This record gives sequence, structure tokens and C-alpha cells, in this order.
Amino acid sequence: MARIEYSDPAKHNDRTRELLGKNRNANIFRMMAHSPSYLEQYCRLGGAIRHKGELDPIVRELAITRTGILCEAPYEIIAHKRIGKNVGVTDEQNEALENWQAATCFNDVQRAALAFTDEIVKRHKPADATFNAIAAKLTPGALVELQLSVGFYIMTSKFLETFAIDMQPVTEVVG
Repeated sequence: MARIEYSDPAKHNDRTRELLGKNRNANIFRMMAHSPSYLEQYCRLGGAIRHKGELDPIVRELAITRTGILCEAPYEIIAHKRIGKNVGVTDEQNEALENWQAATCFNDVQRAALAFTDEIVKRHKPADATFNAIAAKLTPGALVELQLSVGFYIMTSKFLETFAIDMQPVTEVVG
């Protein structure tokens, strides 16, 4: 159960209600709507991360889901395993993310991105060898996008866990 009440969409202005509607009134957005200006900027950056970059969406979703795992945020893990499947992440890959190092279903770029993700979350910055390994495989733009994706979803995972955002059945949030 959430630690504070979700915001009431009926009490919001038209722009906030529009953002909530575009995001299927999912609980995370209903909680974030307590601060309409932050909700709007969160949605802008989240939209850019998910829809406007050059980073391979499979690599992005593997990194985001791994971030949720490391941050112990079940809502994030479940949501992004589903999103990942929609962009081409296999069931085998989703299942292997918990212990990806021992798995054989990831290619070299994915493995380098997952190592990079692990070190950003666990060590706060990647070691030079880890950074250089992924930098050799991505353009500078894709590398920036990967780091910002991981950072954004660290924040998102911590938000979900801080407010104990309730999970919703997929049928409630997927239209």
C-alpha cells in the first residue's frame, strides 16, 4: 500500500490530466502528479529516453530492467520486462538478467552494457576498463543515452520504492 494517497486526477489542471491519460493513469504517475511541474518534466525526459534516442532499444531495456533488479524495485522490473519484450528482448534474456554474467543469450554489446549498468548502480561510476569496453561499441550519443537511461531509472526505482507504489494488473495500465 502506498505510503501517501495517490493524487486525485479530478483535482488537476487539464495538462496534468492529459499527462495522466497518456500514461494510462498508472500509479507511478498518479503519485508523481502531486507535483505537476515535476511530472511534466519527468515525462518529457522519460519520453526522450524511450522514444527519441539512437541507443538500441533492446540494449536500453536490458539496462533499465537490470537497474530495477539492482535497485530492488519489482514494479520497475515487471514493467520493463514487458516493455523489453515489445522491443525484442527475448524471454530467455529477461529470465537471465538476474545472473546475466553466467548467461549465453547476450551478445557482446549487451554484455558490455550490462557490466556498465552494474557498475553505475553498484559502484556509482564504471571502472575505466568497463567504460572503455562499452565506449568502443557505441557511438558517443548512444553511450550518453545509456548512462542517462540507467540514471533515470535509478531515480525511478527509488521513487517507486520510497512511496511504495502499488503494482497494477497489466490490464489496468495497458490499453
